[in-house]
Amino acid sequence: MKKASYLMIVFSAALFTQAQAQDTSIFPKGEIGKNTDNYTGTIWLNELSKPDTAFTFGIAQAVYAPGSKLDWHIHPGGQILLITEGTGYYQEKGKPVQIVHKGDVIKCASGVEHWHASAPNSEFAYVAISPSEKGKTIWRQRVTDAEYNSIKAPVTSNTNEEQEIKTLSRKKWDWMADKNADSLNVLFDDKCMFVHMGGSWGKEQEINIIKSGGIWYKKAEIYSVTVNLFGNTAILLNDIDLVAEVGGNEVTNPFMVTEVYIKENGKWKMAQLTFSHLMRPVKMKNSNSNNNTQ
Repeated sequence: MKKASYLMIVFSAALFTQAQAQDTSIFPKGEIGKNTDNYTGTIWLNELSKPDTAFTFGIAQAVYAPGSKLDWHIHPGGQILLITEGTGYYQEKGKPVQIVHKGDVIKCASGVEHWHASAPNSEFAYVAISPSEKGKTIWRQRVTDAEYNSIKAPVTSNTNEEQEIKTLSRKKWDWMADKNADSLNVLFDDKCMFVHMGGSWGKEQEINIIKSGGIWYKKAEIYSVTVNLFGNTAILLNDIDLVAEVGGNEVTNPFMVTEVYIKENGKWKMAQLTFSHLMRPVKMKNSNSNNNTQ
């Protein structure tokens, strides 16, 4: 009994800590950049403030998936980067690569050729402030795989396991959207529980619901993810907008999704998936779905 009470206290503390961490994600993620001639990987862009006659600088947020990178480029008016999440690389022409982290400030002088990227084992995000009066970004050659892979990726405590869980969680959303019951059957522990707005049930019923299309998880737009590790247990929180088809009706809802994973024989298995409806408005752009409960 004492052990159960202790685990409940630890679990509650973890949720409180993670909920606080979610507050650090101030702006929506934005949309995936359309000009793939200037970068490799996946990068979301959100133009927060466009330059005008009164304020001749633009402010934008960029969010990088692990291993994504911009090409070499020049800002005629210079640029300031405020690193808000993760670990990344920054390099100016003729200088060594810098490893940059959340909380760092990078000042790139006007006319200096450089590139920046996320580390291969970390998401990465920053807010960029760019003067516009001297012209637009000048794009140069692509950063080669040899250049990128020659950098020794930084390793911090629990970084690899945290990223492993984040990647697995993203794959899960893809499998749910594709109704890939085989992959989900391997991921879900036999005792896994699923808590929805309309009730809770076990693995077999969840798999059958996904296969039949009773609930079709069409798209999860993820705004922030946090992970806490406790030995062989990982607790992950996703702040998402979920587009789902329920009983033939498409609905879009904001959720905080709690995922609990247990590591068994070197592999992570999902032990619980809980959808908690949020009071905030839907952030997803161009959504024509009704806001409804799941």
